[in-house]
Amino acid sequence: MRRSAQIVFTERRKFSRHSLVSLYRANQWSSAEKPLLLKKGLAASHAIVSAWQGNRLVGLANTLSDGHLVVYYSHMLVHPEFQGQGIGTQLMLRLMEKYQRFHQHILVADGRAIEFYKKFGFKRAGKTEPMWIYSGHDH
Repeated sequence: MRRSAQIVFTERRKFSRHSLVSLYRANQWSSAEKPLLLKKGLAASHAIVSAWQGNRLVGLANTLSDGHLVVYYSHMLVHPEFQGQGIGTQLMLRLMEKYQRFHQHILVADGRAIEFYKKFGFKRAGKTEPMWIYSGHDH
């Protein structure tokens, strides 16, 4: 479904619990089940960019970083009703601009997200294997 109202991008860090939970649930991310921790985690991000249609949060991306050499792109979500409109691309471009001189850009991608991130120059890192301890159920 195409939305015609203008999308506004911002670096503001204040999100209502409802707006975060709505976006994360729409994308079936288990973080929605821990809204207080989600808000605290996002508040501790090195950078955040979000996309809004009026008062509705329709996209969000954040990073964790040492501030000098390494940046990890942690969350990147676009509400399913708004996917395919370039919102995710804008979120990534805005974050990547901040870290363009950094030595290492890292993220974990699965499913169809792999092709999305390849558009930005991301590729499998040598013979590495992604590893984690994860208590979610959405991967």
